[in-house]
This record gives sequence, structure tokens and C-alpha cells, in this order.
Amino acid sequence: MISADTYQQLARPGASKLVLLVIDGLGGLAHPQTGLTELEAASTPNLDALAAKAATGLSVPIGPGITPGSGPGHLALFGYDPVASNIGRGALSAIGIGLGLGPGDLGVRLNFCALDDDGNVADRRAGRIPSQLNRELVSELSGHDIGCPYELATESAHRAVLVLRGAGFSDRIRETDPQAIGVPPVDPEPLSGDAAETAAVLSRFLEVVTERIGDRAPANFVLMRGYATRPELVPMQQTWSIRGACSASYPMYKGLAAIAGMEVLDTGDTFPGQLRAVSDAWPDYDFFFVHYKPSDAAGEDGDWEGKARAIEEVDAALPRLLDLGPAAIAVTGDHSTPAALRQHSWHPVPLLIAGEQALPDLVESFGERACGGGGLGQLPARAVLPTLLATAGRLVKFGA
Repeated sequence: MISADTYQQLARPGASKLVLLVIDGLGGLAHPQTGLTELEAASTPNLDALAAKAATGLSVPIGPGITPGSGPGHLALFGYDPVASNIGRGALSAIGIGLGLGPGDLGVRLNFCALDDDGNVADRRAGRIPSQLNRELVSELSGHDIGCPYELATESAHRAVLVLRGAGFSDRIRETDPQAIGVPPVDPEPLSGDAAETAAVLSRFLEVVTERIGDRAPANFVLMRGYATRPELVPMQQTWSIRGACSASYPMYKGLAAIAGMEVLDTGDTFPGQLRAVSDAWPDYDFFFVHYKPSDAAGEDGDWEGKARAIEEVDAALPRLLDLGPAAIAVTGDHSTPAALRQHSWHPVPLLIAGEQALPDLVESFGERACGGGGLGQLPARAVLPTLLATAGRLVKFGA
């Protein structure tokens, strides 16, 4: 992969507009009855028409066989090395909801969950509880003595964020989410000698959780993941000569965009609101990251039909983005989330890049197997952004 320094020498500012539309968890696997993936079965006339005018292929988020988290999956699409720049989800969520992280603070992503009478995980997401119930639980768990100052805040549905305030906290802690049901949560054990104090504070917080909500339903415990201290990234503007804006409704993706140097638009909680925000901000920026979450949530729930419907919602809205007249647009996902697996997977993700300098291939529909025969081949996700820039004429010649 070409270095960021080389791309920085080639990238030029300009008036042309670029759009990166990320349909979260886009890729899927074939349904046992129909033989079609969620994307292949969805009615997507607008995506199909765009694919017929685009260069298509499959995006590989991290590397062959590697299942990505949402953080590295997006960072790769923003042009960063997803391994060297990996950021824990706790930091992304904390920054995304405005908590911020100071030097020495630790962000932790929480899932409210349901434990059965034996202390085993019965539902890792507590039925995706409403955000209002989440806020009530957060209020109940705030303000207790765990050995340091802390802040707790609702992210969305079953997800919340814990920030330990202080100095010297370590992110070298075992995650407590067993990623399975019917087994107990894992203890937050230290993974290095300097993490013992952090592990003790987190254990005390879990004691408070048991004391305060252990007899509640449907959420009576929390699972902890994504421990992270304050991250530092080179802003996208510095590498790519773009003025970026983020249109996302979910806090984590706002955090990712903010860390990467984008301005986060005020969108509200709906996809139509996100598109209105893009339209309103169109004169002020030249790169727009547009994120769509429901497809991933449906995949994680094993809802094959729901994921197909979510993709159809994006397809129906696509003309609103295209009518703005971007010089180039990329449509892909940060990873695959097949409903058959109910989780992220390693499978490459359908990709199209359309614009002024795109060479259309012979693909006429947008789907996993169709894009697999496209002219872009299997493209590292890190190469999507420079290819998008080149398609808009924003990279100059290398060498004499």
C-alpha cells in the first residue's frame, strides 16, 4: 500500500464534491431457501443503475480472513492503516456523544445485557432496550464510589459509555463480553502488570451494577468492551486536501469522524434528516461521509428480511444524494454482517465507485457476486478513498 506521505504529495484541493456512502454491515451470505444474499434479494433499482455506470468490485476491510470491528472498518475507508490506527470503541463512543477524553482518562463501551438466574448471559443486548430505559439505568448507576471519578452516559438503545477520569488508567484489560449466550460474563482481568488498578476500579463498577440493577428486567448487567485512552490521528484534511463533513445519527461514527478531522453535522436521528443535513451543508464542504446503521443492526439480530428492507430504504433515498451532483461517489460497507451469522464476518464487501473518470465495467447490478466480477477486483478498503479522489480528478501525476 502506498504511504500516506506519498498521497499527501499528490492530493490537491478543489471544488469537486465527493461522497462516501457507508451502508453498515452491507455484505451478507446466501439465504438457504432462495440462494440470494440480503443485498441481492433487495429491490435496489437505483443502486443497480449506478453500478451499471460505475467501476465495481469488493472491498477488503482489513485483510483476507480477518473479521473487522466497525472502528477499523471505517478507519480503513477513511484512508488510515486500520491495524496501526486501531482505536478502541470506548474512545469513539465517548467522543461521539461529547464526553471527551482527557490525558489519562479511559473510555469503555458498555452493553446493557440480561443475565439468567445462574448468572449466564441470556441476551447480550437485553432485547435492544429503548434509549429512555437506558437513560434511567445510567442515572441509577451514576454517582457511586468506585475509587475514582467517572461519567456514564447513554449512547443508543442498549449501548452506553463509561469514562474513568484520572491518570494512569490502562486499556490492557480483558473484555467481559463472552460473545456468546449461556455462559457467564468474563472478569475484567488485567492483561499487563500496570493494569491491575484499572481492573480493580472496573470490578468495583460491576459490583455497583449488580447492587443497583441486578434484580431488574430486561436489563440487569453490563458487558464491557473497547477500552481506550485518548487517540491521536493525522487529520484527513492534511493527507487528502479535503474539507470533510460527517452525516451520521449514531454516536460512535460521529466520534470516528471527529477524530479523523471531519466536522460532524447536526442530523437528528433519521436517515432523511441525515440527507437534509448533507444538502444544507453541500456548499461548505467537499467530502461527505454518510453513514447508515439499520442494515447492520438487522444483520446482528438475524433478521434477513429486515436487512433487505433496510438496504431498500437506502436505495430509495440514493437519488437525493445523486441530485446534489457529486463529482464522484463510493458506495460500500465497513464490513459484512450476514443475518445467517448474526455478527460481523470476514467476507469482502460490495463496492462501487462512480464519477467523472470512472471506467464502467460489465457489472449491471449491485450485489456480492455481481461486484465480485467487477473491474476493481478485491480492493483493500484503504484504497477506496484515494480511488474516489482520483475518480474526481483530485490526485496529480506521480513522478516526471
